[in-house]
Amino acid sequence: MMRIIIFVFTNFAVMLFIGLFLSISGVYPHHVMGMMISACLIGFGGSFFSLIFSQWIALRSVNGRIIEVPNNATESWLINTIKNQVDQIGIVMPKVAIYPAYNINAFATGAKKNESLIAVSSGLLQYMTHDEVEAVLAHELAHIYNGDMVTMTLIQGVLNTFVIFISNALAIVITKILSNMLIPNEDSKNPKHIRTSATIHTTISTALSTMLGACASMITMWFSRKREFYADAGAARIVGINKMIAALERLKTSYEPQEPKNIITLCINGKNNALCELFMSHPSIEKRIDALRGKYIY
Repeated sequence: MMRIIIFVFTNFAVMLFIGLFLSISGVYPHHVMGMMISACLIGFGGSFFSLIFSQWIALRSVNGRIIEVPNNATESWLINTIKNQVDQIGIVMPKVAIYPAYNINAFATGAKKNESLIAVSSGLLQYMTHDEVEAVLAHELAHIYNGDMVTMTLIQGVLNTFVIFISNALAIVITKILSNMLIPNEDSKNPKHIRTSATIHTTISTALSTMLGACASMITMWFSRKREFYADAGAARIVGINKMIAALERLKTSYEPQEPKNIITLCINGKNNALCELFMSHPSIEKRIDALRGKYIY
């Protein structure tokens, strides 16, 4: 709860400072507060909606099935293994689901630490040993224990808000400057020139949103990569370093992740970005193993 309060307070404080600066400087004195509120509602709204309905969205995205009552020995073992681990780290038992996929993968999600979901692929149960599965489950429980889902949502909400607000604010300032240069003062109320100003604003706002959005994405992905290292370390404390390294080694043999884009950042096994590591949600398997062995500082 304190994490939420700090993030939200920081976001509004910085937004208020920018808004006051724009108002006092006279650069954009009108409707600053309205623009701030709109940016916050849009920026945080989508992120919190996704978090609140994350379990419902995730299960339908991967066609997952929650294990209400174990149907076989594998499902019983899976439930009992998670129960033993949650007792060890002191959190409430999450819902457990299985979804059909050839690749080896698993993810955790949920709006609250004590109301979470862990889902594993059928491929994980088929191709991993019990020790390796234990390590993967511990990795996902570490995400839950660390509150990574909430933190990611808050970071995304803050960044979305800044992208919306700053791109619009800068677009207004730049449009005003260009309009004064291109349009004579006496023609400023001409419908044709009003349409021209609107076109300039839309073009600049779109370009700025794209550029700032790319920067925001790099920040989000940087944190996502960090949390994978922390979750690996947390899993190693629960089941041991050797089991966690063995699980990561096994991930190298997996098929390419099949999970949709809105789920893949939650998974233990993410997709590589061939263009740039800055946009990768997960570090490479090699770096994760080196970090566990103390050979890589993250």
